[in-house]
Amino acid sequence: MTSRERFCSALNHRQPDRIPVDFGTTGVTGIHVYAVAALRNYYDLEKRPVTVHEPYQMLGFVDADLQNAMGIDTEGIFPFETMFGFTNEQWKPWRMPNGLEVLVSGHFQTALDAAGNTLIYPKGDRSVAPSGKMPRNGYFFDAIVRQDPVDDGTLDPKNNLEEFGPISETCLAYFSAEAKRVSKNGKGIIANFGGTAFGDIALVPAPFLRHPKGIRDVEEWYVSTLTRQDYIHRIFEAQCDLALKNLDAVRTAVGNSVDAVFVCGTDFGTQTSQFCSVETFRSLYMPYCKAVNDWIHKHTAWKTFKHSCGAVDPLIPSMVECGFDILNPVQCSAAGMDPTHLKKVYGDRLVFWGGGVDTQKTLPFGKPEEVREEVLRRCEIFSKHGGFVFNSIHNIQGNTPVQNIVAMIEAVREFNGRPH
Repeated sequence: MTSRERFCSALNHRQPDRIPVDFGTTGVTGIHVYAVAALRNYYDLEKRPVTVHEPYQMLGFVDADLQNAMGIDTEGIFPFETMFGFTNEQWKPWRMPNGLEVLVSGHFQTALDAAGNTLIYPKGDRSVAPSGKMPRNGYFFDAIVRQDPVDDGTLDPKNNLEEFGPISETCLAYFSAEAKRVSKNGKGIIANFGGTAFGDIALVPAPFLRHPKGIRDVEEWYVSTLTRQDYIHRIFEAQCDLALKNLDAVRTAVGNSVDAVFVCGTDFGTQTSQFCSVETFRSLYMPYCKAVNDWIHKHTAWKTFKHSCGAVDPLIPSMVECGFDILNPVQCSAAGMDPTHLKKVYGDRLVFWGGGVDTQKTLPFGKPEEVREEVLRRCEIFSKHGGFVFNSIHNIQGNTPVQNIVAMIEAVREFNGRPH
């Protein structure tokens, strides 16, 4: 099988010749630049700076030579703009807190505050307040909340819709060119078009806007999902209308070259519970998620990708009813997320993309043999009858020992080499 055939077999719940592997295609299945650099050194690849494609989490491009070394079967079409609202172009060197030199967009503009924290600016515009902060000796940026006190008397849903609008011809041309470029590589393709995530808390503070208006504080937003549901519905209704129109334009631009699309990154789970009840999910989020998924399934062959960390088992039946085909990152350490249970109950309806190894404990802090054992167990459970794309549970973080990452990769190879 080619990588794309393998990937599509898994997405369609057919048993591929081996488990397809993804790393680096989305903002939730990526690798921190420190780890990318360490892997390049380990595999003795060409010495060159790692390029940052997602500066919010400082995720690095996994270039073709490293893809081959890791056995990766996927390619990603990345968003037109980064989380800080600028395009990736005119690359320039930038030095990380540990001294590693990486390449960042020419629009990547930072400054140091008095405490030695790195501040970054929306749209690369240093004339406005910074929208992100990387703590001194940190690994990635945290969003800076920029919100005036909320006045319910003047609150207008349009203020929370500033980032949504008709897709530009420039953006469509970018997606079209990227689809043609990655299609030549024979790998499975997942696209990150944007605009279809309802209430994604990473986007609420709008680090990509110069002067965000509306409800932009994380705590205030979560409170609003209970106390201002009419307001949230009005936002989601308008966003959904725009999303469907934009998807129609994107479909024309990229056609059938895309196999899966990142639809929603809204987190609904904590380590032990959910951010909302099943009833709230079904009334507040489900109508809009279902509208997007229904449109995609009616007009394309794309599979739809839902990201949510945490203990989301009570919400999974509703996610399936929404029309999501894929669940990521499959946080098996969270309450109720036992992998055997998940595969048995939902394995014929959901593709599990992730879940391969725990990135909170085992991968960063375990021994290589512990990594190997966990990967082999997860592969045994999730791989049966297809419906599994191997990835860790969320991004590989910058402090992860390279020996453990290699142990993970080798364990997948070991499993794939066994007779099944």
